[in-house]
Amino acid sequence: MDSLMPESACHPSGDSSETIVVLGIGNVLWADEGFGVRCVEALDARWTFAPHVSLVDGGTQGLYLVHYVQQATRLLIFDAIDYGLEPGTLKLIENEDVPRFMGAKKMSLHQTGFQEVLSLATLTGRYPQSVLLIGCQPEELEDYGGSLRPRIKLALEDALALGVDTLRLWGADPKPRLAPPSDDDAVSQATIALAAYEAGRPSEDEACRVGDARFMPEAG
Repeated sequence: MDSLMPESACHPSGDSSETIVVLGIGNVLWADEGFGVRCVEALDARWTFAPHVSLVDGGTQGLYLVHYVQQATRLLIFDAIDYGLEPGTLKLIENEDVPRFMGAKKMSLHQTGFQEVLSLATLTGRYPQSVLLIGCQPEELEDYGGSLRPRIKLALEDALALGVDTLRLWGADPKPRLAPPSDDDAVSQATIALAAYEAGRPSEDEACRVGDARFMPEAG
C-alpha cells in the first residue's frame, strides 16, 4: 500500500501491511466541540506508537480527510457527538454504525463533511476493516474561544484509556512517552495546544462573552 501521507513523527512510514489512523475531529474554538482534537493532542503528548500508526488532527477539514480514511486498515475516531445524553457521557460506535452516528443531531458542518468522507471511502472501495468512534456528549458549544468544560476534560481521560486499550489490541504498541514531542513534531500547533489556548484567552473584563456590547439592550 502506497502511503498518501508525508513521513513525519506524526505520520511515520513503515513496512507493516496494516495502517492504523487515529483521527480527532472538531473545532477547538467552540468549547466542547474541540473534544476530538484534544484527545489526539493528548495521545501524542503522552504516548508513542508503532511506525504504522498515524495520529491526525483532523479539525474541520471535511473531505480533505478522505485519503486518511482510504489509507487506514483500522480507524479510531474521537469526536464530540450529540447523543442526547448527560454531558460527559462516552459512547462507543463500531464499523457500519459509525456513519449513521456521525450524521445524527449534527452540531456543526464538520460532521456532515465527515459523513461524506466515510461514504466516499466506501464508494472507492478503500474503507477500513475496523472503525471505532469514541464519542463524547458535549456540555457547552456556544462559547467561542472557550475550552473544554471540566466534566468533558474528565471524560477525555476515560476516552484516552479506551483508545489506548483499543490501539493495543490492534497492535499499535502504545508506550508512555519519556518526554513530550517537540513543537515541530507535535500533532497540533503549539499555539493552539490546550494549555496555551486556555492561557491566552482574554478575561471577562477584557472580552464580551455573549456578543457585541454596542448592540445589546441595557437591562431595565
